[in-house]
Amino acid sequence: MDRQFPDFIEGYGPVKRFAGAFADSGMATRAPVRLCAVRPGASKVLPSIRAAIEACGLTDGATVSFHHHLRNGDDVLRAVMAEIAALGLRDIRIAPSSLFPVHAPLVDHIRSGVVTGISTAYMAGPVAEAVARGWLATPAVMQTHGGRARAIESGDLPIDVAFVAAPTADTYGNLNGVEGKSACGTLGYPMVDAKHARRVVAITDNLVSYPACPIDITQEDVDYVVAVDSIGDPRQIVSGSTRVTDKPDGLKIAATAARVIAASGLLKDGFSFQTGAGGVSLATAACLRDVMVGRGIVGSFAAGGITGTIVEMFQAGLFRTLFNVQCFDLKAVESYRRDAAHQSMSASMYANPHNKGAVVNQLDAMVLGAAEVDLDFNVNVTLGAGGLIIGGSGGHSDTAAGAKLALVTTKLTAKSYPKIVDRVACITTPGETIDVVVTDEGVAVNPQRPDLRDRLLSEGLSVVTIGELREKAMRLTGEAVGAAPKERSGGTGRIVAVAEYRDGTVIDLVEAMPG
Repeated sequence: MDRQFPDFIEGYGPVKRFAGAFADSGMATRAPVRLCAVRPGASKVLPSIRAAIEACGLTDGATVSFHHHLRNGDDVLRAVMAEIAALGLRDIRIAPSSLFPVHAPLVDHIRSGVVTGISTAYMAGPVAEAVARGWLATPAVMQTHGGRARAIESGDLPIDVAFVAAPTADTYGNLNGVEGKSACGTLGYPMVDAKHARRVVAITDNLVSYPACPIDITQEDVDYVVAVDSIGDPRQIVSGSTRVTDKPDGLKIAATAARVIAASGLLKDGFSFQTGAGGVSLATAACLRDVMVGRGIVGSFAAGGITGTIVEMFQAGLFRTLFNVQCFDLKAVESYRRDAAHQSMSASMYANPHNKGAVVNQLDAMVLGAAEVDLDFNVNVTLGAGGLIIGGSGGHSDTAAGAKLALVTTKLTAKSYPKIVDRVACITTPGETIDVVVTDEGVAVNPQRPDLRDRLLSEGLSVVTIGELREKAMRLTGEAVGAAPKERSGGTGRIVAVAEYRDGTVIDLVEAMPG
């Protein structure tokens, strides 16, 4: 890649450049964990969030973390940050696993200087716009889900206090996500935070007597418990990006993607699979279900953020096991509550590239979405038109690196914009880890995979080059074929976010939106 980065970024630090998807693998070290012993008879239950903040000794410049299992229904981050602001604390770095429109109150904390740093794997909504406009004092750090777990475990992202939204907690700090009015399913993301943060506070709206059962996060990792009226609205776990598409173009892409997987040679007994949360990706899973039923195939596992579509395949006997880091809808929550083979996994077990083996490394096929794809198969799911931050990697880069077949599904154009471009606005996932791109106008195979191209051709699939898809996209949108590629500003603008690859190296930079 020809991205030009400075050696040092103010507010971020020294820049370690991305050198390849697997260049920084090998030996890694976990940071030591300090434990604060609890004496017999001591109570962990505190009367308020403010009391917990004070008990933790939070000071200016601290880092606090949150998780996003309630997604756009979360209310814990808002409540905690309101108390932090009321206490007069400033220069706080927040490390949520993801940020959604519901977290809009953070914008005021950014403008006032209460929050000066953000590390996260995904952001969308008002906070993302605030970051893109340069309102945050230091560049936001955009990680992957596995990269965030790696950073926490290694000590690269030290957390002073982790606040866990716990649908159920007992009085000694045992937590689960399957009981209570705010049940959200597995608690895969804060499992890592709870193990490594200096202090851990569980905030619950279902405080039960000891012991809670089942247990996802244990008492040995929780310092304090606070009961509140509500931690959020589980009905908002489902969002527009986690519903199966019903659009003809999307269904066409999904059907083709399922054909690609079927033709790859991977679809046989023991098949392992993950799909992203986008509508086309979920439709691909539905199409694949029909193929598996028709061929009598029983897969080993499906993984990731689990949806109702995947649960239906599991309950129909198409997969023996589910590995779940978060539930994407209430059907998944209910399955995790009752099905023994529906297993939780921490974000580290899921995707940390520096542990002793992540689940993503066992994936046969992964279906991904894209805002845009370039001629080198690099994928952008971070930036939209005009430089607005629209998301981030999440598990995109992690699963692409681990899977034997990483398949991107996307329309060729959207709202008069080509989605196959000369050069993506921001590299989220490097092209070396993407095997095939499926669009409504054709299928392109990465030149690194001639074996896959031959398989698809032998099964009657129409395969074109990524360049041919690019030219067709330009014709459909009125962009002149052969025109000079649109270049970025060359690194002269203000850097508002640093996109890290899963190993912690810098893969791209985000500059402030114009205007």
